[in-house]
Amino acid sequence: MAQSLCKIYLHLVFHIKTTSPKIDEIHWERLHSYIGQLVNTTGCRVIRVGGVSDHIHIICLLSRDTTVSHLIEEIKRNSSRWLKSLDERYNSFAWQAGYAAFSVSQSVVDKTIEYVSHQKQHHQKTTFQEEYLNFLKLYQIDYDERYVLSD
Repeated sequence: MAQSLCKIYLHLVFHIKTTSPKIDEIHWERLHSYIGQLVNTTGCRVIRVGGVSDHIHIICLLSRDTTVSHLIEEIKRNSSRWLKSLDERYNSFAWQAGYAAFSVSQSVVDKTIEYVSHQKQHHQKTTFQEEYLNFLKLYQIDYDERYVLSD
């Protein structure tokens, strides 16, 4: 009997719509925890969730039975619904339509986890837009700046 062995680390990044209310810092920890639960319910395994008021980073192990697009869809749909139930100020909350997904080599998993864990400190020096474009350049992803940071 053939066995499928798989260990694919993913680094997912997505931001809120420009018209959406930002996520209050008092809700970050609960939101990150909830998103971690959502990742696990898809069959994937959460490693770390982090982010600030306008975007989220997720490090996880991709299940061999789950597509990246399904994972993102589940996270966004359910976390958006959850935020709206948390506080009425989030009634118009929405995530952007797109996302970025990067593979993470086993040799830099720990470094990537640290990076995601320290988003608040990181974003005191760097904007989300700078961070996002740096990732796209690092991973040599062709993009059109007119669309990459749009809703």
